[in-house]
Amino acid sequence: MSHRRPKITLIGAGSTVFTRNLLGDILAWPELAEAEIALHDIDAHRLDLSRQVAERLAGLLGARPLITATTDRRRALDGARFVINTIQVGGYRPSTVIDFEIPKKYGLRQTIGDTLGIGGIMRALRTIPVQLAMQRDMDALCAPGALHLNYVNPMAMLTWALNRASTRVPTVGLCHSVQGTAHELARDLDLPADEIDYLCAGINHMAFYLRFEHRGQDLYPRLRQIHAEDRAPDWNRVRYEMLAQLGHFATESSEHFAEYTPWFIKKDRPELLERFNVPLDEYPGRCQVYERAWPHIERELQQPGAADPAALRAELEAAKIHVMPREVRGAAGLIEGLRTVNRSMEYGGTIIHSMVSGQPSVIYGNVPNRQLIDNLPQGCCVEVPCLVDANGVQPTRVGALPVQLAALMRTNVNVQELVVESVFSQRRDHVYHAAMLDPHTAAELDLSQIRAMVDELLAAHGDILPEYLRN
Repeated sequence: MSHRRPKITLIGAGSTVFTRNLLGDILAWPELAEAEIALHDIDAHRLDLSRQVAERLAGLLGARPLITATTDRRRALDGARFVINTIQVGGYRPSTVIDFEIPKKYGLRQTIGDTLGIGGIMRALRTIPVQLAMQRDMDALCAPGALHLNYVNPMAMLTWALNRASTRVPTVGLCHSVQGTAHELARDLDLPADEIDYLCAGINHMAFYLRFEHRGQDLYPRLRQIHAEDRAPDWNRVRYEMLAQLGHFATESSEHFAEYTPWFIKKDRPELLERFNVPLDEYPGRCQVYERAWPHIERELQQPGAADPAALRAELEAAKIHVMPREVRGAAGLIEGLRTVNRSMEYGGTIIHSMVSGQPSVIYGNVPNRQLIDNLPQGCCVEVPCLVDANGVQPTRVGALPVQLAALMRTNVNVQELVVESVFSQRRDHVYHAAMLDPHTAAELDLSQIRAMVDELLAAHGDILPEYLRN
């Protein structure tokens, strides 16, 4: 591997729009413009579409990468210096539908279901074994000093499991919730996002801003004033309420956060859903939006300028899909976004550039807690600032979090730990334990309901789960 042509492998490259965004970031750097890009997916059609998009993108950027596409994972990983992972095991149909519909029979409702809760548990159980198999291939085939960049949810459980399994190719979990929420709050405060300075730490989707400032001025009093004056955006009421309760702002969206706790979704309290504007079944709705949008998106990817964003929006609005209105706007806006190449807020390209060029950067990564946060369990997956340079991704020590924040995070870490342990010890009973200790599940169901629901979910997922869960 030469300095000028490091091999960057994208696993799950058939996520074509995300692949386009990541490659747009990577190939825009002069030091990476001649990189070897290996695309892999199990869907040959989507893989070929991503190859076409990657080649067109390179031309637009004046880059000269070596682009290959293969359905052979081992070939794609052979000699890779960086591996970017964006897979989804089971897809919307059948797996996500199962994750939502069976719990609903028991009176357990979810919003997103990909991080914690019973949906997050099931997604982890079907994804961890697949990623562990990939990890074994990476350990055997990747270049010395290789790094695995994981974008797959449930981020904390997967990153915890992968780093427990291997030190040969470490995994850093990447999300955009830290920098994305900072931009949202900047808009709420009518301030330029690039002038905001913050320190954030915790666990993925439940990290909190320990400091949030503009030119040395603490912005928390202004954020609290937004809540006190009832000026929080309608879609963000949960997090502003948690700011008032805990004193700090959380990184993941209100629709996510509502299901990580026992306070917002209760089957006998519909007024809570209305008061905090909690969108039940939001993720299945988003999947339906993008099922309908995909033919338009594919047309645009194949022939830039061919799709009509207004027509797509009209079609989606006519379909009356149960989803937050901004998701419909976002799908239509995506078509227009595909007509330009702009740097995204994702960290993947930045990490690769800093490691290859030696130019330092700071990102927020999900890494093992090795003396980084004192009042979270050692070894669990934490999200902290990391320095990146030629020496790799170097997490920074945060110390102790405010005790109320760490206590809330530990209720989520308990579930993560039990799921990871279930996979490594091949113990089905730990799946029941994880569901029993999940804050939202425990607040809604009794023990017999939890066991019956877990049994039904495991049976419905069938062969997509590891053998020890099929008995």
